[in-house]
Amino acid sequence: MFQVYRKLFAYVPEKRHLIFVSICLSALSTLAVVGAYYYLYLFFDRLLTEQDPSGSFFYAWVIFGLLIGGYAVYFIGVLASHVLGFRLETNLRKRGIDGLATASFRFFDLNSSGKIRKIIDDNASQTHTIVAHLLPDIANALVKPFLILILAFIVSIRTGIILTILTVAAVLLYTGMSGETQFMKRYQQALERLSAESVEYVRGIQVVKVFRADTRSFQALYDAIQDYARFALNYSMSCKVPWVLLQWFMFAIVAILVPFLFLLPGVFPHGSRTAVELLMMMLLSGVMFSTIMKVMYVVMYAFNGAMAVDKLEAMYEDMRRDSLLHGTQETFSDFDITFDHVTFSYGEKPVLEDVSFTLRQNHSYALVGASGSGKSTIAKLISGFYKVDKGAVKIGGYPLEDYSEQAILQNIAFVFQDVKLFKSSLYENVALAKAGASYEEVMEAFRRAGCESILEKFPDREHTLIGSKGVYLSGGEKQRIGIARSLLKDARIVIMDEASAAVDPENEHELQKAFAELMKDKTVLMIAHRLTSIRSVDEILVIEDGQVIERGTDQELMKTDSRYKFFQDLYAQANDWRVREYA
Repeated sequence: MFQVYRKLFAYVPEKRHLIFVSICLSALSTLAVVGAYYYLYLFFDRLLTEQDPSGSFFYAWVIFGLLIGGYAVYFIGVLASHVLGFRLETNLRKRGIDGLATASFRFFDLNSSGKIRKIIDDNASQTHTIVAHLLPDIANALVKPFLILILAFIVSIRTGIILTILTVAAVLLYTGMSGETQFMKRYQQALERLSAESVEYVRGIQVVKVFRADTRSFQALYDAIQDYARFALNYSMSCKVPWVLLQWFMFAIVAILVPFLFLLPGVFPHGSRTAVELLMMMLLSGVMFSTIMKVMYVVMYAFNGAMAVDKLEAMYEDMRRDSLLHGTQETFSDFDITFDHVTFSYGEKPVLEDVSFTLRQNHSYALVGASGSGKSTIAKLISGFYKVDKGAVKIGGYPLEDYSEQAILQNIAFVFQDVKLFKSSLYENVALAKAGASYEEVMEAFRRAGCESILEKFPDREHTLIGSKGVYLSGGEKQRIGIARSLLKDARIVIMDEASAAVDPENEHELQKAFAELMKDKTVLMIAHRLTSIRSVDEILVIEDGQVIERGTDQELMKTDSRYKFFQDLYAQANDWRVREYA
């Protein structure tokens, strides 16, 4: 347990002094509260044994003062631990966000968004709990049982012995409830899986509603629900008998025994201390039970906290291992792109194996191939989104790792098929491509991308808020906004990933004009399923099973019995079939 806290406190060195403040104040508070119980015992002893009610006012004020003082000190200790907990939670989330910013795309391919959110957000929240709430409780749980037992022996030897026996029995019963470590780990993993799958399910709720599907149609979510239900039921059933016995030992014995003894004649003779012992036994057993329960929660949350820390650090390590390394070189000598014996895989699945080719600057290229052949992977490797397993991706004769992050970002533009627009104005969505861009530069990018017709649709033109008052753009319109971004960025290398794969003819006409503007004096790499859109590029590379199997112009490849000609024939047949089918 203490090893967990050592790990956590390493993330908040600036607030480490609050650890000692919280623990010391909590221990002092416990001492004050137990002191109040001691003075209550003195009051009972004087009233019931000596039959002397004098001094009651004094004892009442002492008890009141100790309790108020103890809880006030405890409040300050809890306040200190909460400041520490909130700072820890913030630092852990910052560490996660920083890691996400530098992690490669491979990390995101291997980890769903639901899983990432669950691990970073939920586990950071769990660490807050074990610091803000458990840190003062640990001091309380470690100190209070011993002070209570000491007080019980002060009352009488037999009171101390009986309370010790009850405490040992309660601890043994609790141990039977706690479960095996491996079982608890599997239980927590089932809970984490349920949370992650639920997030993915909710994000696809539109599809669920359209097809009227229930959770059984989503096998991963259904299995996660069933696994968690099984673990929760098994754990609850295993706790049933120990929990009942624990309650019976700590409460039922005292609750039944005390009234029974009070009713027996002659049990409490004049001046007898037995009544004091029984009253203190009833009081101290209740206090001990609440303390044991606090210990149970401390151990449980500490266990959950340990798992949370392990998961966070495992994810941080994955981010670090997959993070993109950058050098210090700020300029490119030229913009030739070279793949030098590149091998790359997603997890255990190889995608590219020993691939080598060169793309010359200020030329346009197209990648053609079946789905899963490695086209998009090549484009992402050029952009520096992934780290290669072997070989090197070079620009201007130097590996990407030699260039600074800023140099890569400034000189490579990526136009995705699914353009992401933020819920801000059209102007801001384009202006983010270039820090400090002037109004004139942004509007020129709109013009060159053919976005005037989009702006004219809205009264506020470029200041129209996306997603506000029903303002949404079609796929082709989003593409033109994406191209405006790239034009404003004015990067020397442009990568278009199936940018016109699914747009209507009117938008495609506007897109082709925007593409022509974007491709001027640039090194361009296109990935296209619409093979008619790539006939005019300088060179076509055919990718199959992670290898470049053919290379040449459209005319050169169409003259031979090439794989490219096979794709073009299939594409023509598909279009011809559509015309005949609907004619």
